[in-house]
Parts: sequence; structure tokens; C-alpha cells
Amino acid sequence: MDQLLSTPAIAQGLRKVEARVQRLGGSSALPAINDAAGRIIRAGGKRLRPAMTLATSLALGKTPDRRVVTAAACVELIHAGSLVHDDLMDGATERRGARTLNAELGDGRALVVGDFMLARAGLAAITAVSRPVAEVLAAAVVELAEGQYLETTDLFNPHRTKESALRSITGKTAALFRAGCLVAAVCAHASDEDRVRMATYGERFGLLFQILDDLLDLTASSERLGKPVGNDLRQGVYSLPLLMTGADVTELLGRDMSDERAEEVLRRLRAGGIVDITLAYCRDLAADAVAALPAIRDQEVATLLRELPDAYIQRVASLAQLTPVG
Repeated sequence: MDQLLSTPAIAQGLRKVEARVQRLGGSSALPAINDAAGRIIRAGGKRLRPAMTLATSLALGKTPDRRVVTAAACVELIHAGSLVHDDLMDGATERRGARTLNAELGDGRALVVGDFMLARAGLAAITAVSRPVAEVLAAAVVELAEGQYLETTDLFNPHRTKESALRSITGKTAALFRAGCLVAAVCAHASDEDRVRMATYGERFGLLFQILDDLLDLTASSERLGKPVGNDLRQGVYSLPLLMTGADVTELLGRDMSDERAEEVLRRLRAGGIVDITLAYCRDLAADAVAALPAIRDQEVATLLRELPDAYIQRVASLAQLTPVG
């Protein structure tokens, strides 16, 4: 992942994306909204989604121009706005070591800021990129909302199915990765087949990205996570890694989970092979992603995209202090 972000053409593009995101986030007529949106934008993150948009453009033979940069910025702005909504729904008071907007401003104002960021991305897409790109991003926002809604319907449901969990993360996470690759393909005037291939690549990567994040919540140390281990458990989100293990934890799940009960759930999940099972599943997704890639003339970009899924798996395994399988 670091290699992708540090590739000169992508790093240069990301600097332009960053400037564009900040301009869009600071474009409200109300300074208070600009300040709040700026806080979320400046909170950082790896900018992986726009980096994949830029990489897709290069893979399809198009040097990222103003339209591609704006499209990538819109993808990142949608992601940032969705984080505000996530914090609201979770009742979170801290993200990446900083107070959340809902903790600082209250739920109502934070909701408006998140809405502003989503709407501003859509407006920029339709006015500064193209109608087809705006349609792709609007569809992704719809899927994001549906995926998040599906998750809420299964909160604290010990009988949640793997299919339901997969459908939820496809919407709430993978859809935006897919859209990030697809908007670049649209800007590059790629063939229908190449658009489908890059969209599939983005979706498969997005799925493994979310599944590995869920694995970290159940296996990494609290110091590495920056939050208590098993946070999803306490909030009633029974993720795909938990559901795939088949570990006998049903009677321990529920509301008002004590630290002792959470620790026992985590112990049983580890003993049930959650690490090996999840990493193996994600390796299959990585293989699917790579198989979907179209023919790419630029060998450096081709190598980056082929190696990215497995590199991310290795990175997460290392962060979780795990030994990767096979």
C-alpha cells in the first residue's frame, strides 16, 4: 500500500486531490460548516480511495487531469462525510485520537456537516467532471446508505447470516472503492469491459479491506487499534470474521457486554481459527480482484495493482501481530 501511495505520479496526483478536497470542503457560505468539514478532512487517513482512482486512470492510459483529480476528490469527500455519519450512528466521541464532530457540536450539527460533504461532492461531480461520473457517485452513496441501514437491522442479532453481513459491507464500504475505480474508467473513456473489470477489482479490494478491518477489531491490541478491542462486539455489530469461524459464542453475545465476557468471546474466536479463516477468505478475494484486472500497458502500474490486495493483507496481519497463512 505504501508503494502505491508513494509512486511519483500518484503522489503528485494526491497532492492535487488534497488541495481540491480542502477547497470543496471549505466552500460553504457558512464559516462554521467550513471549519467543521475542514476538521474531518485534516484528520487525515491514507487517502487510499482517491489513490486507487488515480492508479486506475494511469492503468487505462490516461494521465490524471483536472477531471480525474476532481473525481478522486469527490470520492474522498464522500468517504469523509460518511465517517461523520458513522460516528453519529455509533455514538462515538473519538476518532483517530481526536474528538468527533458529534461530541463537539452535537448530533444535529454534525449530521448537517456530513450531509453537506456528501452533497458538495455530488455538485462538484456534476459541474466539474461529468454527468456519468456524478451518476456513479450518487449510486455509490445510495448503496452506502443501504449497507449501513442493513447493518442496523442486524444489531445484537446472534443469528445474523454471513450473507447479510457480506451484503452490508458490500454497500457500506466496497461500493465506494468500486465507484472510485469506475469514475476513473469513465473519465478515461474505457471500454465497457474494462469499466466492469476495474469496478470488480475495486469492489473485491473494498470487501477485503473491510473484512480485515473487522478482523483487527477482534484480534489486534487496543494500543494498535486506538480503541478498545472488540468494540464492534459491544455495539452489537457481529462481523463476517466472527460469523465465519463457527465458534460457540452465541450465549455470550448481547447488550451491556462486560469486559470479562468480551474477553471470553475474543478468546473463543481466536481458538476457533478466526485468523486463518479470515485471511484465507481475503486471499480468495485478492485473487478475484487481480483476475479481474484488464490488460495494462504500464508495467509499474500493473505491478502495483496486482500486488496491492496481498500487500494489504500482509500489512494488516502484521499490525495485528499475526502470522499470515500459506
